Amino acid sequence: MARIFGRNQIEANTNRIIRTCFGVLIIETITGRKNSGHNDDITSSTLVGHIWDLWSEGRAMEIVDPSLGDTCLDHEVQRCIQIGLLCVQDYPKERPTMSVVTSMLDNDTTLPTPKQPVFNFTRTTHHNVINSVNGMSITMMEGR
Repeated sequence: MARIFGRNQIEANTNRIIRTCFGVLIIETITGRKNSGHNDDITSSTLVGHIWDLWSEGRAMEIVDPSLGDTCLDHEVQRCIQIGLLCVQDYPKERPTMSVVTSMLDNDTTLPTPKQPVFNFTRTTHHNVINSVNGMSITMMEGR
């Protein structure tokens, strides 16, 4: 998250709505991998897409960083992964606020089920081509 701030900047004001860094940060911390890096052993082009695939199949514990060892409980890790996936929902109204995230982390309540990320890219096995589930994406570069 430090990259989104300037060297001497202690806060930022923005009018752009983007996916929360917090959800990605949770997932990167649990897995020990970067979301943007290429990983040969995952089938999705992004870590978020891969963790979604594993979570939806009930196999999310397969990608937990081995350096975590026995320091955490499986149900707590799975809960954090679910919260991370909730934080990267495509529509801002579907994402929990930070106060709700804090409550989710502090309490053992039932969590909502996250929806599949819209930009969940998967590789085809034929030609190693990457296809988007939504069929279209637009990237607009905007300077600060």
